Amino acid sequence: MTQFIAEVCSNHNQRLTRCLKMVETAKSIGCDAVKFQLFRIDDLFAPEVIRQSPRHADRRAWELSLDYIPEIAAYCRELDLAFGCTPFYLQAVETAQPYVDFFKISSYEILWLDLLRACAQTGLPVVLSTGMADMHEICKAVETLQLNGCRQLTLLHCISHYPTPPAQCDLAFIATLRNRFALPVGWSDHSAEPAVIYRAASTWRAHMIEFHLDLDGHGAEYDQGHCWLPQAIGQCIETLQLGQQSDGHAIKRMSEQERQERQWRADPSDGLRPLLDVRLRRYQGG
Repeated sequence: MTQFIAEVCSNHNQRLTRCLKMVETAKSIGCDAVKFQLFRIDDLFAPEVIRQSPRHADRRAWELSLDYIPEIAAYCRELDLAFGCTPFYLQAVETAQPYVDFFKISSYEILWLDLLRACAQTGLPVVLSTGMADMHEICKAVETLQLNGCRQLTLLHCISHYPTPPAQCDLAFIATLRNRFALPVGWSDHSAEPAVIYRAASTWRAHMIEFHLDLDGHGAEYDQGHCWLPQAIGQCIETLQLGQQSDGHAIKRMSEQERQERQWRADPSDGLRPLLDVRLRRYQGG
């Protein structure tokens, strides 16, 4: 079954009640995990960028309070939902480690090997997004994680374009990554298109699908166009889970209903239904 991770990103709007509602919503729509981002603007962008770009400086309003993490983690445990974190500075790894079930490496941080080492050395599972990276960079990141103790690594094919048009999703690359690394591979969605989700899971066998969740269209990142509202993504998850339940077994099995229906097949002697011995037993003299 495909695993679904709800990425809260900065749609929490710095409110704990909204964070907890995000967790609750992720559970209610069928997700396996929920993930938050842990960054500080002053540790995310170079000082000259912050001085000269109000657009980047204003993202301080997107930061997640460290005080929220224990309460989010406790609520995730209560709901039996895995809790993940994307750290964007080294201290964030140490801060989050006691509370999270896995770390996620953002596409933008894939070159920062010190961050990869820090996540790997926790011993927790790691999810690595590959957006914008070439194959050499992906190989280096995988090698760094594995050499530093990461034993549960999942790769996510990702297009770092917000939103991503379906024609640019290149979902076939999921198979390329799987064949190259022999690791679980999934899809980090920025398309917000149901057809892309269905195709990633059903055709390309995405092990995991990460998507950006908003509650009501009022999250900080919703207007960029890559976030999902609960009803839409919930319908996708429900449809995929129902479909995957129908995969069944690769051997021919007969249900009890089929066993009963077998007697109503056409008899090879005359092509009439039911089988001749059934006619003789049940309808002789009728």
